[in-house]
Amino acid sequence: MKKILLIEDDETLRQTLTIALEEDGFSVVSTGDGRAGLELGLKGNADLIALDMVLPSLGGLEICRELRERQVLTPIVMLSGRKKEEVDKVMGLELGADDYLLKPFGPREFLARVRAVLRRSQPEPVEIEEFSFGDVTIHFKRQTATKGQKALHLTAKEFGLLKLLISHEGEVVSRNAILNEVWGYEKFPTTRTVDTFIHNLRHKVENDPSRPRHLLTVPWSGYKFQR
Repeated sequence: MKKILLIEDDETLRQTLTIALEEDGFSVVSTGDGRAGLELGLKGNADLIALDMVLPSLGGLEICRELRERQVLTPIVMLSGRKKEEVDKVMGLELGADDYLLKPFGPREFLARVRAVLRRSQPEPVEIEEFSFGDVTIHFKRQTATKGQKALHLTAKEFGLLKLLISHEGEVVSRNAILNEVWGYEKFPTTRTVDTFIHNLRHKVENDPSRPRHLLTVPWSGYKFQR
């Protein structure tokens, strides 16, 4: 589970973003105070820092600069109510932040930006071409699958869903993250879509779909794959 440090003094916005992050499968540590945020950031145990530019006791620009000077390389997304031109100049000349969002913005835009920055900060994943579990073998490149000696007929979305879960083997993947990666929010805005596809996949790959061994539900969080 990725950990997000959220430093934002607007309590309503902080609560809204915290809820959105947690629903999307992230863990969150938050504060509304600049100096407290700097201390948390210096620990270096967050996967990403969402940092407001204007904060009590110590501003976001100073926090970002201090973190980079002390070799904390955690990705930073700045949150700002300034004009775009002002932020562009500051970002280009003074900071080591990775991205910024101009207020007002919605939770969905915020989550998309967080995920994009996290992806850019990670090494390129090894492409999975073939994978086996139980008596199932999946050839992702050829889009073919077998269970025992029988061919499995999987849709393109089912291949995509399996590939995503397998690439995060042992990790919980939220329904929202699955929607974003496999379908895209613009097509299927409801997480019930994921539940339906998981149900169908279990009937294809599990020996006992009512007691799955590989495609597991994590209550209130999402799904995970295990061999």
